[in-house]
Amino acid sequence: MPNPASGTRPAPKHFSMIRGFHLADFFTLANAACGVGAIFLAMAFIASQSVAYFLWAAALAPAAFVFDVFDGRIARWRQTHSALGRELDSLADVISFGVLPASLGFAAGLNGGWDCVVLIYFVCCGVSRLARYNVTAEALSEGADKVKYFEGTPIPTSVVLVGILALAAWQGRIGSDIWGGAWTLGPWVLHPLALLFGLSGTLMISKTLRIPKL
Repeated sequence: MPNPASGTRPAPKHFSMIRGFHLADFFTLANAACGVGAIFLAMAFIASQSVAYFLWAAALAPAAFVFDVFDGRIARWRQTHSALGRELDSLADVISFGVLPASLGFAAGLNGGWDCVVLIYFVCCGVSRLARYNVTAEALSEGADKVKYFEGTPIPTSVVLVGILALAAWQGRIGSDIWGGAWTLGPWVLHPLALLFGLSGTLMISKTLRIPKL
């Protein structure tokens, strides 16, 4: 309601949230936008079977990776680390490096019952990996500006999976002709290619694997 004393309307609360964003946060949002756009393109591929949609979706994954790299560098350069930025980064990464690769895998033909179990496992591992990182980042940094090493592979490494799927699509080896064929195990079908997602997820949640952060 207008302020009777001044006759002016108070600014909506969401303006203050936007003012709380830093430059790095907009790069993080660009990362998320790439992921969402790629998921839409994967759905368009399923509907139309036009490989161009699939390849464009795959191309947005490395674009999201570039934005993900730059948001951290910009935050350190401008010394604008914040809890909001950390949460934004994790949410964006879940979309672009968790849900996006799984969606492309499903669109490429990894849609058997066991495939879906593996893809869900992969996404859950990515979510768990990010949650653990947020909780332990301060301890792992040991007072420095950034974390010195990763426990388990970082979730953006799933870009490699997207690259494999893009190559398969380029060669026409998706759908019924997907690399590795298909196995019938009990009531459901498993495509061996889906096991790469299972391996990626397992490496992400590993606590014994330590990777230096550059």
